[in-house]
Amino acid sequence: MPTKGTAVQTMMLRLDGLIRRRTRWVLAAWVAVLIVAVPLAMRQGDHLTGGGFAVPGSQSKAVEDSVARDFDLAQRSNLAVVLVGDRGASAAQVRAAIARVGAAADEVKDVALAPAAARAARAQAATPRPIVMPLAVDADEYGSVDVARDLNAALAHDEGGVSAHLVGQGALWAGLQDLSKKDLEAAERTGFPIVLLILLAVFGSLAAASLPLVLGGVSVVVTGALIYGVSHAMEMSVFVTNMASMIGIGVAVDYSLFVLARYREEIHAGRTPDRARAIALATSGVAVAFSGLTVIVSLAGLWLVHANALRSMALGAIMVVAVSVLAASTLLPALIKVMGRRAYTRSRLFTVTPLIFRSHARRRAGSTDPSRPPRIAFWERWTARVTKRPVVSAALAAAVLLALAAPGIGLKSASGALEQFPKDDPVRVAAETAAAVSGPGAGSPVKAIVPTSGMAAARRVLASERTVVRVAPAVRSRDGGHVLLQAQLSVPAESDTAKQAVVRLREALPQGSLAGGDAASLRDFDTQVAGSMWKIVLFVLALSFVVLLVLLRSVVLPLKAAMMNLLSVGAAFGVLHLVFGTVDTITPPLVLAVVFGLSMDYEVFLLSRIRERFNATGDTTRAVAEGLAASAKTITSAALIMVAVFMVFVSTGVPSIQQIGLGTAVAIALDATLVRLVLVPAAMELLGRWNWWLPKPLERLLPRMGFEEAPVGA
Repeated sequence: MPTKGTAVQTMMLRLDGLIRRRTRWVLAAWVAVLIVAVPLAMRQGDHLTGGGFAVPGSQSKAVEDSVARDFDLAQRSNLAVVLVGDRGASAAQVRAAIARVGAAADEVKDVALAPAAARAARAQAATPRPIVMPLAVDADEYGSVDVARDLNAALAHDEGGVSAHLVGQGALWAGLQDLSKKDLEAAERTGFPIVLLILLAVFGSLAAASLPLVLGGVSVVVTGALIYGVSHAMEMSVFVTNMASMIGIGVAVDYSLFVLARYREEIHAGRTPDRARAIALATSGVAVAFSGLTVIVSLAGLWLVHANALRSMALGAIMVVAVSVLAASTLLPALIKVMGRRAYTRSRLFTVTPLIFRSHARRRAGSTDPSRPPRIAFWERWTARVTKRPVVSAALAAAVLLALAAPGIGLKSASGALEQFPKDDPVRVAAETAAAVSGPGAGSPVKAIVPTSGMAAARRVLASERTVVRVAPAVRSRDGGHVLLQAQLSVPAESDTAKQAVVRLREALPQGSLAGGDAASLRDFDTQVAGSMWKIVLFVLALSFVVLLVLLRSVVLPLKAAMMNLLSVGAAFGVLHLVFGTVDTITPPLVLAVVFGLSMDYEVFLLSRIRERFNATGDTTRAVAEGLAASAKTITSAALIMVAVFMVFVSTGVPSIQQIGLGTAVAIALDATLVRLVLVPAAMELLGRWNWWLPKPLERLLPRMGFEEAPVGA
């Protein structure tokens, strides 16, 4: 029965009226946006960086700042070129390659091949071994990523039997930019066709199935343009494009699916297209806006971590969710109006085939017998089975989730770039080749800034550290008050052994000393993220509780939802531990924030429908059955799309993206099946009228936000 409607519903109805009157203008505006966005989106990776892992206030960041401010160094960060000759390559070819490297370095800002390094390399030209030539880089470790990217482009056309490969931490992150771009293209080529097949099965019409897909593409392209713009203003991680695309395809398709499914439901209930569209926007459209805002705020919790790499990935996801909500609220209704009947009718192939099977099934079942009772819908039968034995149902579902979550207790995380590359990737092969020539830690020394009075003691500490193989001559600061000591380790900077060495050195170096470098920077980043996890957990738990408290006007249901979301996340962490063992440092917080945000979508759509039926009937069991029957198909279809998209990135992405994709896919799959279809109805049956308990003061204070009932204005 129509209700007066909320202020948000009224606003959405006004938006629907505007779109109905100005459909062509709305479409023209989106076309104009796309014309501007496409060329920018194609360049979204131009200014992305492998940096963003610096932790403000940390020792490693203080060392980098001091090296740039207080010391005169020919080489502020460590980049080198490794020359590998083909079999039979001559000394003349090696010398020609050295000259090409010098010419390429002259073309790139902030880098040069020092004459001494070139002479040393020419002296080795007749040897068959690879040659490592250090470069003079006038940029810090994070700026060296941009230097490496530009230098790689200048070296791309080397010929003559000798290949030149850039190595160093900056070179690794620059290589990840190219690798991430290739992975993104492969994922999008695979993901969109899979989503189209699922949508065809859901809607039975190519025209209807194309609408969510169009919105997914539009959202990803527009977000790509926004990433390009924002990357000029702040440091953005190379992973932001993959993150935005992975979240964007799934969210944009899901949001348009919710609105389109409600529109088709109203059409089949006998509404006119205009009225059906208005109801869809005033109900599911408001739910989409509400859910999108929830996802955005959940992702904003990642800004509690003071690291641009994580913040930029969260920002990319936030932008694509915002664009998806805007597209589902404006572009989708305009496209629905333009498509007319094709948006809600099934094609002949999808209409005739089910009828044949349905007719055959009815003849076999004898359903034409008028004395036979009417068939009960599948989801109502399912709910009846679950609620008939709620204790057993809840216990079995919880046992499965807890069993999956148990291994997650031992989940370990670490950060680094080298392990992101396939073993046969040229970037990784070059890094390993250079390590074999110069030593694993040659390109990433520990940098210790020590008061001049403590230099001798600091040298003794460095010499006593078992992983240190060489200490370079000291470099005095401009004011003479400090010295810089650079210690080469026997292990790679990204290894746990190197990070533990940094911890020991920081404890043992003289008072007033600072230890930095790549190993220290990665250690500080790991510590910062791990130490912030409790803040993120608390933030998303409080957020989900407040959102559902306002929406459902219940204290019990939000608490139940938070506990179930934690079970889903815990199960995802357990699966990640079983599959990967150690995961990237950014994986746990990203999976946590994304899963809580997306789970709220399904929670909102399911529980708001149940709340609507409870308001109408006053019977919890009946409300759960009818609410689940009304929303289960859409929720499971949306979850299937989301899981399919995430799994595509699992098959094509670098390990960190694979981990995020797998963790999120597992959590969403469990949330849409065991949680939504078993735990929720079983728990609500057990709680009975306690589901709707709300203290009197809160009942008077909280606004009424129900939006699944059609307002009078529609």
